[in-house]
Amino acid sequence: MADQTGVTDQVDVIVVGLGPAGEMVGGKLAQAGLSVLGIEANLVGGECPYWGCNPSKMMIRAGHVLTEAGRVDQLAGTATVAPSWRPVAARVREEATADWDDTAARNRFEEAGGAFLRGRAELTGPGRVSVAGVEYAATRAVVLAAGTRPAIPPVDGLAETPYWTNREAIEAREVPESLVVLGGGAVGLELAQVYARFGAAVTVVEAHDRLASAEEPEASALLQEALAEEGITVHTAAKVSRISYDGAHFRLECGDDLGVTGQRLLVATGRRPDLAGLQLARVGLDPEAKAVAVDRRMRAGDRLWAVGDITGVGMFTHVAVYQAEIAVRDILGEPGPAADYRAVPRVTFTDPEVGAVGMTEAQARAAGLRVLTGVSQVSQTARGWIHGPGNRGFVKLIADADEEVLVGATAAGPVGGEVLSGLAVAVAGRVPIDTLRHMIYAYPTFHRGVLDAVRDLS
Repeated sequence: MADQTGVTDQVDVIVVGLGPAGEMVGGKLAQAGLSVLGIEANLVGGECPYWGCNPSKMMIRAGHVLTEAGRVDQLAGTATVAPSWRPVAARVREEATADWDDTAARNRFEEAGGAFLRGRAELTGPGRVSVAGVEYAATRAVVLAAGTRPAIPPVDGLAETPYWTNREAIEAREVPESLVVLGGGAVGLELAQVYARFGAAVTVVEAHDRLASAEEPEASALLQEALAEEGITVHTAAKVSRISYDGAHFRLECGDDLGVTGQRLLVATGRRPDLAGLQLARVGLDPEAKAVAVDRRMRAGDRLWAVGDITGVGMFTHVAVYQAEIAVRDILGEPGPAADYRAVPRVTFTDPEVGAVGMTEAQARAAGLRVLTGVSQVSQTARGWIHGPGNRGFVKLIADADEEVLVGATAAGPVGGEVLSGLAVAVAGRVPIDTLRHMIYAYPTFHRGVLDAVRDLS
C-alpha cells in the first residue's frame, strides 16, 4: 500500500539522512535490488557539498590565488591584485551548490532506485520510522545517518545575536569590514584566512591555549605565525563570558582586560551529532548519548545501523563514506574488513596546509608507547628552497620504537594534504621504518622531506 507521496509503507531498508554516508548506503542498496526509502529533512547530499567541503575549498582556492599573485614581485616580475568577492560568491552558488538546490542529488538517488521522502524522521520502534505522522516499516534494516549540527556554546547573550555559522559564512554575498571568528579549529581558521585575504579585518578567539589544538604543537605554532603575518589577530586561552550586538557590531567580553569587536561574528566551535528528535530510546539506545555507538560493522542494534558523523568518529566526509561501504556489505551479507580507524587522515586547508594521520606525539605517549619522533623542515629541502615564498612547513613522524612502524604523521606546508597520502599508507599498512628509510623518493619533491624525517627518527 502506498501513501500520497507514492512511497510504500513497507520497504527493505529505510535510511534516515541523505548526506554523503546515507546517500551512498541508500543508493548502493537500491542498486543491489533492495527497496529503499531515503528520508531527508534538508538537502540531499548533506553539509559537505552545500556548506562544507566543496564551497569552502572553492573560497580557499580563490584566496590562495590572491596570495600567490602577491608573490609575483619576489619571483617573476610585477603584479597588481584587486580582490573581488563577486566571482567567489558566484562560483559557490553556480558551481558548488546550484544555489542550494538538491534536485540533481535527489534525481541521482532516485535513478539508483531509491524512493525519496522529504521530512524529519523519528524512530517509533525496531524497524519502524515515522515522518509527519505516517509510519514506515523496514523489514531488513534502518540506517541512521542524520549528520551533525553546529555546536553553539552557551555564552551569555550569544543566542540573542545574529551570529554566523559556517552556513552564513559560505552563503555571504559580500565581505564584512571586520570579522570575529570564535573557534580556532580547522573550519574557523580556514574561513578566517579566506576572509582576511579578501579584505576583512579578522580576529580569531580560541579558548584553548593554542590554535588547532587537536594537532601537533608545531602545527599550532606554524599556523599562528602564518596568520599573524597576514594581519590576523589571534587570542588564545581566551574565555568568552558575554557576547552582545548593538545593531552594527558584535562585542565579545573575554575576562576583565580583553574586549573584541567586529561587524560579523562567525561561531566555529565544532559540531555535534544531530540526535534531537530521533527518539533513540524507542529502539533501546541512550537518548542522552553524544553519538550513536556502533560496532566495527556499523551495527547499532537489532536491524539498526548508523553511519557518518552521527557515530562521532572523525566527523569527516571520507570517514562517512568509509563507514557507508562497511554498512552496505554488512546489510547485504558480503565479506569485507571491519572498521579500522588507526590511520584516519585529516587536513586543515589553510596556507600552509596541515595534513595529519593517526596519532599525535601526545596521544602516542598517552597510549603507553615508546615513542620516536623525526622532523624535517620544508624550507630546508630542495623543493622548499626552489618554491621560495610560502615554503614554511614541516614533516613530523611519530613511531612506535618497539614495533618499528609509524603510528602517526603530520605534513604541513604547500600541498601538505597531498604529501600526507604516502604517510597515510605507511601508517595504515604498518610499513617498517627500515623500508621507509631505504625507499627511493623522487627529487626534488615536497614528499622527499619524508625521507629526511625518517632519517631523523634514528
